[in-house]
Amino acid sequence: FGYSLAFSGDGDWLGDTSAFFLQSLTRDGARAGTHLPESVFVMFQMTFAVITPALIVGAYVERIRFAAVLLISGLWMLIVYAPTAHWIWGGGWLAKMGVMDYAGGIVVHVTAGVSALVIAWMLKPRQEFPHHVRPPHAPWMVMVGAALLWVGWFGFNAGSALTAGGDAGMAMLATHLSAASATLAWMAIEWIKFGKPSLVGAVTGTIAGLATITPAAGVAGPLGAVLLGAAAACVCYFAVWLVKKVMAVDDALDVLGVHGVGGALGTLALPFIVVIGVAGGKLNHAPLEQFGVQA
Repeated sequence: FGYSLAFSGDGDWLGDTSAFFLQSLTRDGARAGTHLPESVFVMFQMTFAVITPALIVGAYVERIRFAAVLLISGLWMLIVYAPTAHWIWGGGWLAKMGVMDYAGGIVVHVTAGVSALVIAWMLKPRQEFPHHVRPPHAPWMVMVGAALLWVGWFGFNAGSALTAGGDAGMAMLATHLSAASATLAWMAIEWIKFGKPSLVGAVTGTIAGLATITPAAGVAGPLGAVLLGAAAACVCYFAVWLVKKVMAVDDALDVLGVHGVGGALGTLALPFIVVIGVAGGKLNHAPLEQFGVQA
């Protein structure tokens, strides 16, 4: 159902039912506007729909019944994700305004971040929060998971070009540079503040850089990606502190602070990143007008 609601029809708010159960899918048919078999396009978009509720799980892990996780994930994908994907990638009202979201800054990261905040707030914090929250029991596993994400992100961002060529190559390069820059910047912040960086902090910076470059990967050049990654570390570090210490919401894996704020930062910075360096892409409007659309 979700694919049809997101990627069929020309409605402003929601797709239609013409692709329910993929009834219109043929073996050799290409997705309109691309050279891809529609079966490949369906699978690619399904990976986005799968990963987004998986991000939200990080906010409430081990504080919720498993049956509720299944129910929330399925309903959330249909009620929140599919309409938002249609607004931007399926020709909906935001697409008609000219909003630019290359690989899911809004569709994936902002929606996941805000939803994670709501669920974590409703579930209430862990008993020891916020003064005695234990770090992950095996930081090396955190590192391995982040490394898998770093590589997997190339598939999301470069793959969003929907073709093998210069656009995909530049998106992949920008993704890597932003992640590396944010990792180093987050380490520097911890080094200055605590006297030494941490492995968990470093990989949190990695994810912040990846989330922030996601909407802008299609227009950013190498220098713009490095600067955006550094900005992501600074802004997301502050956002994590704000959520935990000021708002007192136990967002266990900082889904709002890293994914939500990172996705929003990349979305808003996109019109200005395009003019940095020589490898920038094209905007739908003049930079200031594009910023208004993005906001």
